Formats: sequence, C-alpha cells, structure tokens
Amino acid sequence: MKAAWHALVIAWLSCLTAAHASEPADITGKVIRVHDGDTLTLLPTVSRKHLQIRLEGIDAPEIDQPFGEESRAALDGMVYGRLVTIRPVTIDKYGRTVARVFLGTLDVNLELVRLGLAWRYDHYSQEQALGEAQRQAREQKRGLWQDRHPIPPWDWRHSHERH
Repeated sequence: MKAAWHALVIAWLSCLTAAHASEPADITGKVIRVHDGDTLTLLPTVSRKHLQIRLEGIDAPEIDQPFGEESRAALDGMVYGRLVTIRPVTIDKYGRTVARVFLGTLDVNLELVRLGLAWRYDHYSQEQALGEAQRQAREQKRGLWQDRHPIPPWDWRHSHERH
C-alpha cells in the first residue's frame, strides 16, 4: 500500500511538472515599436529576433476610428523604449504572440481598458478584472466612453471592410 501511494504521488508530481513545463515562459524585452493601441514590437533581451505582440484580452480602437490615435499614444507613452515583461498566451492567425504585457507590476492590458482606451475583447476574454475596469471606465466616461455611442473595434472593422 505504501509503495502504491508513493508511486501515485510521484505520478501526480510528474504531471504537475510536465504541465508547468508546457506553459510558455515570461519574456522580457525592450519595446521598439508601437503599431496601435493593442499591438507592439518587442526585442527580447535574450534574442535578436523581434516579436510582434498582440495584447491579450483587449481590442483597441482602430487608428482611423475615434480614440484610435489616443489609444496608440497611451500605449506608446507607457511602454515605448522601455523594458517590459510579456506573458505569452498563444500565437494568433497572423503569427503574432498574444500576451499580457507588464511594465513592472502594471498590467498594461488592464490599464488601457481602465483608461477607456480599449475594450475587453469579449469574443476572446471573459476575464472579470477587464470587465470591471471597462464597467468603471464606462460609468466615469473615460476615454472612448465619452462618445454617446462608441463602436467596438470589431464592429468598426466589419463596417469598414473593402467589398
């Protein structure tokens, strides 16, 4: 019985170790370009290969959409030229690394939503913290919530597609 219990514990620890090992590791690097309010280019400190980063869980207004430039400028002001840490989640269909971005302890993704300069991307995220930040920004009419009828970026893109 003791040997069986010992084997079970070892198997359980092995599963935990394997699961943890399969999680992508955090990456630290310098932000060398901000494309818009939810996409940037990172130069990792341990590599010379640039990474295109799409901020996970949020969708910022398009550049030609109301508050698009403000969103890009806010992200640029927070991270451009600075060392950040990204926590990769997945790779999107465009080959970008979808990740949470941290400037020290500041969750940049969450901060953009809190400022009213990005939406929680409900199609991809149901994260409570992002939803609460969006609710508060909306109530306090911060950023894009100053607009009477703000249009989510996913709807804006759909209505501005070339036919």
